[in-house]
Amino acid sequence: MNRAVDEAAARRDIVEAGRRMYIRGFIAGNDGNISARISQEEIIVTPSGVSKGFLDESALIKLDLGGNVVSGEAKPSSEVKMHLAIYKANPAISSVCHAHPPVSAAFAAAGVALDKAYLQETVMLLGVVPVAKYAQPGSEELAAGAASLCRDYHAALLEQHGAVTWGDSVMQALYRMESVEYTATVAMYSKMLGFTRTMDRDAIAQLVSQRPNWGITAGLGTFSE
Repeated sequence: MNRAVDEAAARRDIVEAGRRMYIRGFIAGNDGNISARISQEEIIVTPSGVSKGFLDESALIKLDLGGNVVSGEAKPSSEVKMHLAIYKANPAISSVCHAHPPVSAAFAAAGVALDKAYLQETVMLLGVVPVAKYAQPGSEELAAGAASLCRDYHAALLEQHGAVTWGDSVMQALYRMESVEYTATVAMYSKMLGFTRTMDRDAIAQLVSQRPNWGITAGLGTFSE
């Protein structure tokens, strides 16, 4: 883990991230879940069956990395296995965000990765977004599929499900979710308009060479032409 996370701040950020996801239409009803690691052994996670757009800090659940409830009255998110698997797979991750942004979800439904270099920002900040193969929601298979990607990428599409992002803070995980949806939207419009041109290899290489200056060491993958 990169740094200690203040629990009160993590709770505030989770509530704010849930509100923003709801406002932006990334989640509907009680969809989505957000978590933050507050120590090597504990996380805070959103409860199940509650709209993430109207959370209260006191409603959040504290768990250990074994999935045992440390404090909180509600039931943890049904996708908590995926969050826990990601934290175990990559100790540098401090937050996980799962949502169903509509355009990203359309790519996930089709099983199509976001691997076209249409935008400089995609290459620099997000990188390739692969697809984790279909698995039942809340299953060990879904958790394992997402966790297998969390060291090499910044986000993943969950086939016929939605998207998941991670980062070193709740806000970074949220911003990456926003970037995934923006990238998916540009890709969708490009396909609709018949545009096939993407950045060439030299341009991609130049951007990639600058990534370490931004502290970005993962998430590249191989962009397809």
